[in-house]
Amino acid sequence: WVALWTRPREGAQRVSAFPAPPCSERSSFNVPPSAQFVARPVGICSMLKLPVQTSPEGLDAAFVGVPLDTGTSNRPGARFGPRHIRAESSMVRSYNPSTGAAPFHSLMVADIGDVNVNLYNLLESCRQIREAYQKIVAAGCIPLTLGGDHTITYPILQAVAEKHGPVGLVHVDAHTDTGDKALGEKIYHGTPFRRCVEEGLLDCKRVVQIGIRGSSYTLDPYKYNRDQGFRVVLAEDCWMKSLVPLMGEVRQQMGAKPIYISFDIDGLDPAYAPGTGTPEIAGLTPAQALEIIRGCQGLNIVGCDLVEVAPVYDASGNTALMGANLLFEMLCALPGVKKL
Repeated sequence: WVALWTRPREGAQRVSAFPAPPCSERSSFNVPPSAQFVARPVGICSMLKLPVQTSPEGLDAAFVGVPLDTGTSNRPGARFGPRHIRAESSMVRSYNPSTGAAPFHSLMVADIGDVNVNLYNLLESCRQIREAYQKIVAAGCIPLTLGGDHTITYPILQAVAEKHGPVGLVHVDAHTDTGDKALGEKIYHGTPFRRCVEEGLLDCKRVVQIGIRGSSYTLDPYKYNRDQGFRVVLAEDCWMKSLVPLMGEVRQQMGAKPIYISFDIDGLDPAYAPGTGTPEIAGLTPAQALEIIRGCQGLNIVGCDLVEVAPVYDASGNTALMGANLLFEMLCALPGVKKL
């Protein structure tokens, strides 16, 4: 047994245990082992079978788990999302032939584990998440987050905006998550983006929300969003069509300034992703999800998350598999990723 066939940058501890293949790509980057040489069930269960580091130092991008679901309003279980996404990610390979992206020959990437959240105290968890991400972005590392419920995006954006200023947002979801409060509480997974607006974390003229749908408590549930300057794209306006033209408009809207991608798995129709806590019928397709993420290539992406995977509601594992693939697509869309 040997360490994975790359060297960690100085100052970062790395844990990796895969049998050395008889033949493999040699690289100065962290290249996941091929299933042609290392069986998929073998080794530590890390994201994309990447090395696990204890620090973001020396990394261009890092996968981070935030196993928190204390902010859920319906079915809990997203605390197990990171673990299951990592397990299913062993199916994902190193190259993206559809886009030509070669992320593992362009960026130094690793899995830096999970934020140690407090499952009994949501506000304390938000503090822990914010402080963890302050260290990540201070290291010049782009975080790709495995959620966890959508509450986590609020403290993540606190840390991201502290470095980059107000950011643009590409938000895929069935829900706008701009509620004010529920049961007297202002922090839960239905309120993160209102809290972000209030704290000046978002560049509101550069916010687009895609896939929004479902019944509501008022006849005009999107008034607050539009009043802030958000572009709200309803799921019904996406039915039976390619979203490539929409993403051309989004790229123009976002410009060259920093943007953040937040993808709630319930943006997809529950036929494709049933393992989530607040499913809504008539959602987006996986092909449309790829069009959205690939449509962000060339933008100044400073962070991404994939949230609300609750594996217990999908015994097939396909929702977590979907999440793993979408996170890989986000990695492929990051600045600096070469096309071969």
